[in-house]
Amino acid sequence: MVLHTYILTFLTQILLGVALHENSVEISFENQPPVVTKNASYDVLIKKDIVYAQGLTHAYWESPSSQVMNLKMDAYLPQNKSKNRPAIMFIHGGGFVGGNKEHKAMVNLANYFAERGWVTFSINYRLKKDYGSVSESWMKHKRFVPPRRVNQYLAMYPALRDAKAALRWITKHAKEFQINPNFITVGGGSAGAETAIGVGCSLKNDFSREISLKHDKTLDTTNQQQEYKVASILDFWGSNAALKALKTIDKQERIDPSDPPIFIAHGTKDPTVIFEKAEILKTHYESNNLPIAFHPLIDKLHGPWGAKVDNKSLSELAFDFMVEFQKLVVN
Repeated sequence: MVLHTYILTFLTQILLGVALHENSVEISFENQPPVVTKNASYDVLIKKDIVYAQGLTHAYWESPSSQVMNLKMDAYLPQNKSKNRPAIMFIHGGGFVGGNKEHKAMVNLANYFAERGWVTFSINYRLKKDYGSVSESWMKHKRFVPPRRVNQYLAMYPALRDAKAALRWITKHAKEFQINPNFITVGGGSAGAETAIGVGCSLKNDFSREISLKHDKTLDTTNQQQEYKVASILDFWGSNAALKALKTIDKQERIDPSDPPIFIAHGTKDPTVIFEKAEILKTHYESNNLPIAFHPLIDKLHGPWGAKVDNKSLSELAFDFMVEFQKLVVN
């Protein structure tokens, strides 16, 4: 009996020690900056069409009938053995009326950073043609929007709701993908950048609390209670349009000293999202003493993915930005 008790006690101590050891590793891992490589170092495995949530679609805005749509993302996985990896969630552009996760620029970015040690994701979200659910307050505000912009404005709401759901899903599954949840970046081009800025700087309950489960059962699929952290934002020719709309509705400023560092690249002759909007965002950030990397792309129009600054590509500049402000280790 004494021997039996001794053996049980010994085994319990071993198991407890293992559990404590595992927990201590996990805690230190979350506070330890991940390692990335300056040059392409890893093969990339792509997992397609991962369902991260669901959303409602309608025949038209405020239609009483609806259908459920699966929201999907692609994951780009570096083939390394690290259990402490940073991540980037890329959001395609298209004016909230077009585009998809297979957009060439998003695929190129996802591969570029996955080859250097990031786990990257490219997401789909509901577009204007899907007529996603829109909150009552957002819908009422459309009367202040120029008629030609109303559809884009309304489509922005479900796009932000979906992108935040995608980020919560990634965070929830961080251990599965060996991601350090303290080092997740969000980024995109044009409408995707506006969405990334909205995700990174909005309040936790923005784009979800205004619609109840009674009206949208798919909210149950979006991991509402999952905490998340945005380590930095990559803004390629976007604006703070979503944050501006929120402030107009509830009079509350979204950009504050708690927001993540931002990288801004914007063409000085952009006719679609004028350069002044990038300067306005820069001013907001500077007034809050927030870290910013600002790159005016001289004489460039909208979407100049091939642009260079001081002989560096936009991907190289974004790499340097994330390394500097997240204090990543470079091999």
